[in-house]
Amino acid sequence: MSPNMQAFLAFLQYFVAALLLLAAFLAVYVRVTPYNEFELIGQNNAAAAISLAGACIGFALPMAAAIYFTHDLLEMIKWAAITGAAQIAVFTLLRRFAPAIEQGHTAPAIFMCAMSVATGVLNAVCMS
Repeated sequence: MSPNMQAFLAFLQYFVAALLLLAAFLAVYVRVTPYNEFELIGQNNAAAAISLAGACIGFALPMAAAIYFTHDLLEMIKWAAITGAAQIAVFTLLRRFAPAIEQGHTAPAIFMCAMSVATGVLNAVCMS
């Protein structure tokens, strides 16, 4: 097999695994929150979209770092569990903002987004 094909297959393996892990994280995350972000987003609730976007980015950044630093699928899966738990912990600590987000208030959603992204950045950089 050519080096280009090997590189493409490695890319595909990590990319598909990362997308599946992101989907699994989202499935768990929307069950942990007291509301369904996807339903709220469907109702044009920008606050829910902002909050969920922060959790997605906060999850994806450490996943990117795990792929970059470990080059190992099993390690990536372990880090997915760790970073997913970190994102759920952020939501749990800031849970008091949930009713405001459900009502569409964007200020608490932006704060939640920022805390999720900040946690993801710190999680990612601690892997290096």
